[in-house]
Amino acid sequence: MTCVPICIQCGTTSNPCRCKVLGPTLGFLAFAAAAVVEWPLGAVVFLFKRPKGRRIMGHPATVVYPRVIHAIPI
Repeated sequence: MTCVPICIQCGTTSNPCRCKVLGPTLGFLAFAAAAVVEWPLGAVVFLFKRPKGRRIMGHPATVVYPRVIHAIPI
């Protein structure tokens, strides 16, 4: 049995029903896909340049997830 992650964000003002399902769910999937690539790469860069490695590892949470959530209002 496969489990599909569904994320719900309530209390938003971006739509009339004040709940978002599609945006946070796609945001989570985009976050996970970016993290699979960027976290190992960031860990290798972290060994040589710590600030740059931290920025790379934080990119999915600080850039990818918020952009996807705000792009989809439902």
